[in-house]
Amino acid sequence: MSLIDDFIGLFFPIVCEGCGNLLYKNEDTFCTQCLLSLPKTNFHKYNDNPVMETFWGRVKLESASAFLYYTKAGKVQQMIHNFKYHKKTDVGKVLGRMFASDLITSPYFQNIHALVPVPLHWTKLKTRGFNQSEIIVRAMAEVMKITVETEVLFRRFATDTQTKKSRMKRVENVSGKFEVKNPDKIMGKHVLLVDDIITTGSTIESCANLLLGIEGVKVSLASLGFASK
Repeated sequence: MSLIDDFIGLFFPIVCEGCGNLLYKNEDTFCTQCLLSLPKTNFHKYNDNPVMETFWGRVKLESASAFLYYTKAGKVQQMIHNFKYHKKTDVGKVLGRMFASDLITSPYFQNIHALVPVPLHWTKLKTRGFNQSEIIVRAMAEVMKITVETEVLFRRFATDTQTKKSRMKRVENVSGKFEVKNPDKIMGKHVLLVDDIITTGSTIESCANLLLGIEGVKVSLASLGFASK
């Protein structure tokens, strides 16, 4: 079987989704060097962190964390780009499981009842073929052993890309674009809202405030990347 794999590899080489180098036989999705050099934030270790600060005065969060620092033209940007736009879903799965493994060691993420992904509008979902946040959430759920709720938060209207928009324009872009259905599914629960990247936080702010409008709901936040200023 290895001879067949080697033959296929000559024509369809398997490369690292972080750096583009060829992977060795014992490597999967990312090379060892990329995994060892991931720019982890370690925000899960303390609750007074830059992600929480981003939302002070905007939305009441129980806790918040991001797995990796996200910088323009950096390695994490390349990983997320491959994930979202080149259908490399294993990127989201691998990083999601790694992130969840950190979160379950944190005292701030011990009482989560459900994982809720930030939704895509159905038109974008049809074009892309998947919701990147849901891919991440389902991988996290494997580790955290927590229910995934995808029938609560919905995107009512498609939005323009948030890239290159100012914070005010981002807020305007997502205002009124989300809605809640089936609130009984999370009533009285502590939910973890999950997205791929946090930049200004306008999308998270809109989604979290809607969830907080459901009776007894508490909201925490997690994202793979954090675009630090």
